[in-house]
Amino acid sequence: MTDTAPWWQAATGYQIYPRSFCDSDGDGIGDIPGIISKLDHLADLGVGFVWLSPVYRSPMVDNGYDISDYRDIAPEFGTLHDMDRLIAEARARGIGIVMDLVVNHSSDEHHWFQSARRDRQSPYRDFYVWRDPAAGGGPPNELQSNFGGPAWSFDEVAGQYYLHLFDRKQPDLNWQNPALRREIYEMMNWWLDRGVAGFRMDVIDLIGKQPDRGITADGPDLHPFLREMHAQTLAGRDVVTVGEAWSATPAGARLYSGREARELSMVFQFEHVTQGWHEVHGKWRPKPFDLVALKAVLDKWQIALAEDGWNSLFWGNHDLPRAVSRYGDDGRFRVRSAKLLATALHLMKGTPYIYQGEEIGMTNAAFSDISQFRDVETLNFHAIQTAAGVAAAEFMAGANANGRDNARTPMQWTDGPQAGFTDGRPWIEVNPNHAEINVARDRADPDGVFAHYRALAALRRELAVVRHGTYRPHLQDHPQVMAYERWLDDERIVMVANFSGRPAEFDLPAALQVAGRCVSASLAPRTSLSGRVTLEPWEAVAIHATG
Repeated sequence: MTDTAPWWQAATGYQIYPRSFCDSDGDGIGDIPGIISKLDHLADLGVGFVWLSPVYRSPMVDNGYDISDYRDIAPEFGTLHDMDRLIAEARARGIGIVMDLVVNHSSDEHHWFQSARRDRQSPYRDFYVWRDPAAGGGPPNELQSNFGGPAWSFDEVAGQYYLHLFDRKQPDLNWQNPALRREIYEMMNWWLDRGVAGFRMDVIDLIGKQPDRGITADGPDLHPFLREMHAQTLAGRDVVTVGEAWSATPAGARLYSGREARELSMVFQFEHVTQGWHEVHGKWRPKPFDLVALKAVLDKWQIALAEDGWNSLFWGNHDLPRAVSRYGDDGRFRVRSAKLLATALHLMKGTPYIYQGEEIGMTNAAFSDISQFRDVETLNFHAIQTAAGVAAAEFMAGANANGRDNARTPMQWTDGPQAGFTDGRPWIEVNPNHAEINVARDRADPDGVFAHYRALAALRRELAVVRHGTYRPHLQDHPQVMAYERWLDDERIVMVANFSGRPAEFDLPAALQVAGRCVSASLAPRTSLSGRVTLEPWEAVAIHATG
């Protein structure tokens, strides 16, 4: 049977956080030439596209998610020529470059905002969301920023408050203005014409906001805006798009990515992430790992998008803790649990994403002092929560478990100075464990984490049952074991995994009894599963059967 599905359903994605990937010039900041120098690593891993966190010109208040020029490159990352070379060099290796599209907000240093604040008659004034003070003075309403504090700041020059759902230097764009939307679509087409393979769309679920009604996510105009965007930029192009949508529900995901949606290829949803957060204190006080709760969310999304829509599969990204530290064991069983996490995720239905360093099992940073953090969100909430009486040590524990800088420490290439990331002083400290955990050491091991991820990427390209097979979960209430099967025509894959540091002994359901080829294993391969099974700590195995 010929597979006529979109190319990105057979591809494995890889996210690069440019500031922390590879520094070519010794200034301590990763850059585009550094990325080019590591393309063979990515090609060998078998990825089909790279999502590149923002490299546009920016004051870097939020590490590039505050853009001052959408059609230029930040000097610390390189030049437009470097960007064109990256696109071409990646394409020559069969890899597409997916740009990060940050259009919910811009930098306050963008010329649009600078013109808007100076002149109420400026054509750019209505590119942003302005309001007069409340009747009694102060902000127009009680909306709060995602980075802490009010979502409104008063601009003395403009004489009004402006909306910012993130940092005050990230004013929100007003998508209700057709002129703004035209500018964005022209910019997107400019990048697509330069050869990018698509876009990851930052907090795209916020663009339909109605702040006067207190609506930030999933506003009534969200999907009409995305359909318009698709018609103006994406229609007729063979590209991949993924929207970051913290508010997404399974039903909403079908609106984004269903066959008739004409919006996006898929969304990043975060329900499996937020189910592990405290109900009041959020990410800063994570709950203990609960496999049953995690499986319930993953299974729900697999089943909801089984026939229409498409899942994105990921454990981590630049906003989240390291996968092996959050869901696995970053001590004694680091390698084994890193492989388990890869097997359990990559054999689900959807497009899997590897966050840089995940392919060698990099871990959280475990900083000892708040001065070591660089993330604006962490620093803001540290000030807010300690002022409210939260003990500094308690906040540090939460930040070390769930803070964004865990994912942002430099890529660990070697056991040499600064992990081979830079010849200079890195913008954020290198994890000291790079002496043991690094690309050179892991790749030298034919049974390493890298080899395991590479095999999974190849398996996705090889087997239609991995790409398109029906998903059926089993043992949903088991506190240690995740189990599911995939099937397509006469092919079947059975995956079982022990998410714990102690053996798991259980009776295998009849539907999971299987004999065939072992296609993935975190320990010694098994070619059959039947009867009463014992899985070793952090053991995962997947068996492919035909006929």
